[in-house]
Amino acid sequence: MEFIDTHSHIYDTAFDEDRQEVIKRCKAAGLRSLVLPAIDMSTYDAQMDALSSMEGYAFGAMGLHPTSVCANWKEELDFAAGKIEEGSWCAVGEIGLDTYWSSDFIDEQLEVLRVQLNLALRMNLPVILHVRNAMDRTIDVLREIKGLRGVFHAFSGSLESYKEIRRLGDFKIGIGGVLTYRNAGVASVLEQVPLQDIVLETDCPYLSPVPYRGRRNESSYIPVIASKVQSIKGCSIEEVAEITTENARKLFGI
Repeated sequence: MEFIDTHSHIYDTAFDEDRQEVIKRCKAAGLRSLVLPAIDMSTYDAQMDALSSMEGYAFGAMGLHPTSVCANWKEELDFAAGKIEEGSWCAVGEIGLDTYWSSDFIDEQLEVLRVQLNLALRMNLPVILHVRNAMDRTIDVLREIKGLRGVFHAFSGSLESYKEIRRLGDFKIGIGGVLTYRNAGVASVLEQVPLQDIVLETDCPYLSPVPYRGRRNESSYIPVIASKVQSIKGCSIEEVAEITTENARKLFGI
């Protein structure tokens, strides 16, 4: 079986002491590729170093994370936009809206999102959308900017939200470790979502699946997530691997 982790921050400092061992575990677990989304200027060099060391195995996305939209947002946006226009990315991301901690910069987040979505259209790239406490606002933006494709990372919306985003573009939903948590709301939504609309992700080093919850997450835990998908969908894990991997390969061109 082969898998793709469509959302890995393996360049994070949490992996500085043992990154090569982590990569070995990824490959041993059947991970054929990793997608590494950007965060902001502060993580750019680490992301590039990781991509260089894993050329042909890891693929980079570029964008400005919504929680990094702060007082210097214009500088951050100019940096991200410039890098996106340089090319050589599999997606624009991680971009989106997040009002979980604060709504102080929501107007700026909206502007940054619109700019990056339009860039994705112009560059013919999929988007990796981070949406937290902002699903309705995100859907409103997608009604304005049509023709997009991509993934709703760490999807936590309702079945109605899923149906609406599918109407608005060619979007997959990213399923990760949260699915394994007790009473995870996304489990009931997943029952109604075809495998053709799902990609797998870890968001490592965050959101570790059970039984690793509370510890550093790794891309090698993707089979744990796939096993939970398999139990919910009532199919084989081989089918989960085959379909979600093909979904990711086509979406990101890897």
